[in-house]
Amino acid sequence: MKAEKRRGEILSLLGNSENPVPAGVLAERFNVSRQVIVQDVAILRANGYDVTATNRGYVLNVKLQASRVFKCRHSFEELVDEGACIIEAGGRIEDVFVNHRVYGRISARLGLYSRMHVEELYRSLVSGASKPLMSVTDGYHYHTVAADDEAVLDEIEKILRAKGYLIEI
Repeated sequence: MKAEKRRGEILSLLGNSENPVPAGVLAERFNVSRQVIVQDVAILRANGYDVTATNRGYVLNVKLQASRVFKCRHSFEELVDEGACIIEAGGRIEDVFVNHRVYGRISARLGLYSRMHVEELYRSLVSGASKPLMSVTDGYHYHTVAADDEAVLDEIEKILRAKGYLIEI
């Protein structure tokens, strides 16, 4: 298979997948090495495609119509509920960031769009390998949330406010 055709099929697979696709899976599918897939993704990015590498695989980011930043505060145990509220209302959690008084803004890309992803994040944090960013700011943190339209974001805001997670900016 020619490289250009393979890249087109990679885009198709990423675009039609609800979950990140690991480089190893792509390499096996196209009978090439993982390094060839890494190079293909680099070329796709250079051609303007927004492909992100996560710890679970590659994701093709599709621009949603609207996004909003929410300032939140809750306990570590409420992390899954917060994520579920956002996702079940139709949002996608793009990132988390905090404003540290010494270090400034510290952020991490999340790309969470299913309850399963939120639960995976929680399990990895519970393992003790890392702590959530909100732990350095007494629970305060921000999320950039994307959705199809402003009405969905309004509903998410309403839900977060009712739960007591939303902090007015």
